[in-house]
Amino acid sequence: MTNDVFQKLYNTILSRKGADESSSYTASLFAKGVNKITQKVGEEAIETCIESINGNTEKIKQESADLIYHLMVLWAHHGISPEDVMSVLEAREGISGIDEKNSRQK
Repeated sequence: MTNDVFQKLYNTILSRKGADESSSYTASLFAKGVNKITQKVGEEAIETCIESINGNTEKIKQESADLIYHLMVLWAHHGISPEDVMSVLEAREGISGIDEKNSRQK
């Protein structure tokens, strides 16, 4: 189910690329470009962290959804699909987080 929801969201995001920016928030993000999209990812990440510190689980869920949405807009801007990201995660499966991080530093 989770992958279906992510894929539906991603497909909706892709359908807004090139659309009239007055017709869709997503289209307006694409029209404003990578700087605005990246700014929104950062804002939502910070808001998620703040709600974590506050211990408000309902707001953590809401801000996490906003973060995932904006991250997917960023992916779409760069031509990255959820499958691309899942492939990276699958490749890391069974590898110690410490070992994986050390391998990226070389």
